[in-house]
Amino acid sequence: VQLQASGGGLVQAGDSLRLSCAVSGRILSTYVMGWFRQPPGEEREFVAAIGWTGDYTDYADSVKGRFAVSRDNTKNTVYLQMNSLKPEDAAVYYCAVKVYSGSVYRMESFTFWGRGTQVTVSS
Repeated sequence: VQLQASGGGLVQAGDSLRLSCAVSGRILSTYVMGWFRQPPGEEREFVAAIGWTGDYTDYADSVKGRFAVSRDNTKNTVYLQMNSLKPEDAAVYYCAVKVYSGSVYRMESFTFWGRGTQVTVSS
């Protein structure tokens, strides 16, 4: 299973970006997908998660109302639409697949990870 995140870049505060995560390999599409981020010098943290049908979504409090997670199972791709970006959103963003049970808020619950894409937000 391979995950490739893309779409990061340098933007100004208030701008928008859409991240994509393409999943390839032998994987059942019924898995929960998650987005995490790791700011410079900090721990990796939960950002958002989405269930197989898209009916279930969850967000970190810091991004609620600004970020939206979605998925296109026909393309095996998950998206993270990020609006009203703030300097504190700057981080490397990772997508991940949750295979087993466990909290979506914990990295340990996710089995497969992509390499990450850098998001930089200037003030």
